[in-house]
Amino acid sequence: MKIVIIGAGEVGYHIAKALYQTNDVVIIDKNEEACERADELDVHVLHGNGANVSILNDILEGADLLVAVTGSDEVNIVACMGSKLIAKDKDKLKTVAMVSNPDYIDKPVTKRPQIGIEVMICPELSLASEIARILAIPSAIDVEYFADGKVEMMEFVVPENHSFVNKHVQELHLANCCIVSALFRDSEVIIPHGDDIIKGNDRIVVIGKPDSMVEVRDMFGEKVGKRSKVMIIGGGIVGFYLAKLVAKSDFDLKIIESNKERSMVIAEELPDVLVLNGDGTDIDLLKNEGISNMDVVISVTNSDEKNLLCSLLAKQLGVKKVIARSDRSDYVSLFEMVGVDSAVSPRQTTINEVLKLTFGQGIESIASIEGEKAEIIEYTTSKKSKIVGKPLKNMKFPSGAIISMVVHKGNTVIPRGEYVIEGGDRVVVFSLQSANAEVEKFFK
Repeated sequence: MKIVIIGAGEVGYHIAKALYQTNDVVIIDKNEEACERADELDVHVLHGNGANVSILNDILEGADLLVAVTGSDEVNIVACMGSKLIAKDKDKLKTVAMVSNPDYIDKPVTKRPQIGIEVMICPELSLASEIARILAIPSAIDVEYFADGKVEMMEFVVPENHSFVNKHVQELHLANCCIVSALFRDSEVIIPHGDDIIKGNDRIVVIGKPDSMVEVRDMFGEKVGKRSKVMIIGGGIVGFYLAKLVAKSDFDLKIIESNKERSMVIAEELPDVLVLNGDGTDIDLLKNEGISNMDVVISVTNSDEKNLLCSLLAKQLGVKKVIARSDRSDYVSLFEMVGVDSAVSPRQTTINEVLKLTFGQGIESIASIEGEKAEIIEYTTSKKSKIVGKPLKNMKFPSGAIISMVVHKGNTVIPRGEYVIEGGDRVVVFSLQSANAEVEKFFK
């Protein structure tokens, strides 16, 4: 594909990095340093304004996808609208715009074809939704859903004293229709076999039917019916939207926001939530508000450094689980290395949506886990897919991937070697990034 990326910041750079090896990528940015960084990749870099009609006119010839991910909502929207007007083949060109202002978008991902934008994404709202999913499962550090909710993925940390420690994967005796799809150990990603041994502090990824996953949650000490105490540090777009999502759930919720006017706005909008005007790094304030009794502390200010500091302070003061926002994707693994239970990036949803458009037909959803180390991809097979009609044991599936679940006519199954996938099945695959291209061939 020929892909035009407007904006070479964190999002644009990581999209280009994920796509340049198998696509013709053009990236445009006004910032010289950003252009120099993008130039390290094997892509065509243009220094200029991506919303400039003359620049767009020159580079849109033959383009399949335009992705506008600058720091300006208006530039992104104008670039997409302008590209649709200029493009000779309007049906061929797909456009994606990243926006942050809730005035333009009221949910994480939406479509605006009437104004020339196939996909409009708000990273901040997507991040708040992701954190809300994690909060709903207190024992998990990551949660994703596939196949219209028929398949659930959860990631857990295995404590040093857990019954799983030093056991082989085949000895875990998980609930029916649940499978361990991956282990993360330090910087290593392991696609487990029956004889692999679980170690303390491993991060374990389990995929299964939602009903069966309840038993897995119990194995990690979750107490059903307990009212969780949650503190949100930062009342910006992410913090406010997150509070709205969970305010009516079974949580005791507090928000700390440093800006007085913003604190008053939130307090008026959310009368059932305790809003505190203060600094999330103020140890006296945290102690006075009983932070040591909190089940979860979530730091989602606009500063990565402050989020890390708040999270580490909370952990030091006895909080069981801390979640931190990291705008820089490459900080995610660093945050978790120094003690943050779950580091989440608002940019990853944008990257995943773009990847979904570039992977071609059959891709239903993509979820990146552990930063960008691996992905869980949901495919819908066609009768022509290479993986259809033969026992899985006869398929030379890449060693860096595993078929975790199949949904066949509404029934969720763990496919074994004799299983035969049929056209129309929804197949959930855990894959290392290095194996994605090979996996995709099986579903074409």
